[in-house]
Amino acid sequence: MMSARGFGGGSGIFRRKPVEQIASEHEGELNRVLGLWQLTAIGVGGIIGAGIFALAGAVANQTAGPAVVISFLIAGIASAAAAFSYAEFAGMIPKAGSAYTYGYAVLGEIVGWFIGWDLLLEYTAIVAVVAIGISGYFGFLVGQLGLDLPAWMLGAPGTGPGHVVDLFAVILCLFIAFLLNLGMRSAARFETFVVAIKVAVVLLVIVVGFFYIDGANYTPFFPFGFGGAVTGAATVFFAVFGYDAMSTAAEESKDARRHMPKAILYSLAISMVLYVLACLVLTGMQNYQEIDPESGFSSAFASVGLSGLATVIAVGAIVGILTVMFTFMLGVTRVWFSMSRDGLLPAWFAKLHPVRHVPVRVTWIVGVGSALIAGFLPIREAAELTNIGILLAFVVVCAAVIVLRYRRPDLPRGFRLPGMPVVPAIGVLFSIWLITFLEPLTWLRFVVWFAIGLVIYFAYGRRHSVLNRRD
Repeated sequence: MMSARGFGGGSGIFRRKPVEQIASEHEGELNRVLGLWQLTAIGVGGIIGAGIFALAGAVANQTAGPAVVISFLIAGIASAAAAFSYAEFAGMIPKAGSAYTYGYAVLGEIVGWFIGWDLLLEYTAIVAVVAIGISGYFGFLVGQLGLDLPAWMLGAPGTGPGHVVDLFAVILCLFIAFLLNLGMRSAARFETFVVAIKVAVVLLVIVVGFFYIDGANYTPFFPFGFGGAVTGAATVFFAVFGYDAMSTAAEESKDARRHMPKAILYSLAISMVLYVLACLVLTGMQNYQEIDPESGFSSAFASVGLSGLATVIAVGAIVGILTVMFTFMLGVTRVWFSMSRDGLLPAWFAKLHPVRHVPVRVTWIVGVGSALIAGFLPIREAAELTNIGILLAFVVVCAAVIVLRYRRPDLPRGFRLPGMPVVPAIGVLFSIWLITFLEPLTWLRFVVWFAIGLVIYFAYGRRHSVLNRRD
């Protein structure tokens, strides 16, 4: 029998799966149907959405003011450093799981477990946050059309008089779960089409809004101080890293070693340019104190007399932000599938549909879970569930790429990140820096989730791990 150290390095909770084995096992379980531009569309779909249509307005109004553009730039720098690290791993390990799989291969089972466990909660929460954001635009659109819906269905408890549940957000979460269960080929076609609509709407916002910018709205640029801009960066951080969730689809890419690194970098570059321009337009059109936290761009265009265009933007936001939900629900289901396939969670969850080859069970579980969060939590409280684990995933991936470059320089890499080890080190430091700005309540929620994961790993995952059984 092969020992844990001989099998992949490390022992006990730090046993590691060899990269060569990960890259070759389980081939054919998931259908490889995604090309470069479909992957890029999924990445752009995951990055552009809530950041522009929902959180940009909320952060500008409550946290950073016009310096929301600085918030996105700070988050973007950290994200870019991590993106290079993800790109190198994606070119080596073209498998589902992303940060979970990379951490497992390089830093050991316990590290992979906690990254995967954190992402299960935080990706699910992101789906919910985005659903709430879309619902806000839906409410604006309904008001523009003069319709009067019952108050009980328009928001989570405490978000408005008579609010009981955000029904539209609940329906959206269940719809995305249904879409993903149709199969990756059909789902990716829908995603690509809707991403094209979304990018067109963002470009419309930028071009038209440019002519209504009032420079006086940029003063004061830092109404909450530079610290407000940094706090805003921690809040919007999840809005600039959809490529991470997209990378979980590596096992469904036609040529993952070549296409995944390119798709990661292309999607981030496209998205950051659009983010910066859109934020400059938003805060230039309307004073930050008057920006609607839930439907910022629609309210900004309405404030300059472009109510018709505001309605178009609301419709575009409702359609376009669906792609963010798609990308992150795809991400969480593939992480969960990978953890179950590795034995760290029950194999029951890894069951694939016999024809469509998608993990049907976990997809519906995530759909219902995200629907409950979206239906009963305000957007800011839901967003606070999304940050620490994601930042820690960036720390792990950036650190792991350094370790593996020096431990196994001989491994074939479809992409080699430049500036080793400076670039990934920047990703580590920026991510840790942003973690320090998160709210104490966010830390408390993370510690509770961490403790639950610790119990599950030692009670189940450690003993049922595929590596443990082979040992």
